[in-house]
Amino acid sequence: MPAVTVGRSFQAAQSLRALCAALAIALVSVGCAAPSEPTTASPGPTARVISVDRVDNRTRDLTIDSPAVGHEARVRLLLPAGFEAEPSRRWPILYLLHGASDPDTYKCWTRSTDVAALTANLGLLVVMPETGTDGYYSNWWNNGQGGPPAWETFHLVELLSVLERDWRASDRRAVAGLSMGGLGAMLYAARAPKLFLAAASFSGVLDNSGFTNAPSRLWGGRSEQPEVWRQHNPVDIAADLRGTTLFVSYGNGDPGPLVAADPTGVGGRIERNLIAGNEAFVRRLQQLGIPAQVEAYGAGIHHWEYWQRELHRSLPAILQTLQR
Repeated sequence: MPAVTVGRSFQAAQSLRALCAALAIALVSVGCAAPSEPTTASPGPTARVISVDRVDNRTRDLTIDSPAVGHEARVRLLLPAGFEAEPSRRWPILYLLHGASDPDTYKCWTRSTDVAALTANLGLLVVMPETGTDGYYSNWWNNGQGGPPAWETFHLVELLSVLERDWRASDRRAVAGLSMGGLGAMLYAARAPKLFLAAASFSGVLDNSGFTNAPSRLWGGRSEQPEVWRQHNPVDIAADLRGTTLFVSYGNGDPGPLVAADPTGVGGRIERNLIAGNEAFVRRLQQLGIPAQVEAYGAGIHHWEYWQRELHRSLPAILQTLQR
């Protein structure tokens, strides 16, 4: 029997919210003394929180001086509704990763989706970090010298330290992302096994074999540094995802039910270019006997309307996993 299950058609957002809310009731909380609202503080000897800006009741924007990145980096948080009322509770994390070339980076998920309303009562700490417009969720090769930017270290070491110490993050974590962020979600779940219990990719870059525009500083030359490329290719490191709850979705590039027109053709072209990589990744999971929920949903372009829908689709499995 195939290890991959194909999801059913998208249900109404309201019914999904109800399902997610029911699942969220069972999320485990662990008592731990912590301030209800952290002020600016140092997460340790390597990174320093410069500011915490209150955007609204639930939204906080952090500015972190990151040695790993080599400059200040920004992170947007969506606090769970009970964050202030339950000052001793720790909260499961959902990292949401952005795509390439979006100037709003850490703001784009709240700008372009209903994630704030969707997660308001789910008992999740939603974490939306920047990775530059083309950081590719990687510690850059830099001609073999390493050093900044080291986005993986920023997200999984420096930022995680801040979240656990100042924002009462628990050790129950999930990660999801779109496009370049889909690559990041699978890379992080595979390269740091057991750090994330669930990973979801929406129109993700899941096979870098067709990636021809990578800057040479990122992973080095493909022929000169094949192992670096392999370690940053979800298809090649898929075996390390065993035991992780997985969700993969992508369209076929044709205008579809949520976005009827694609006047420039860019959204369709990008989505079509990603089909082969997503199919290769899914086949590899099948070969390895690793289960995944796959939504190869047909008509749909590279567009926020589809990524919002896929976030809704993926949340029930993510919440079920976090409650275990």
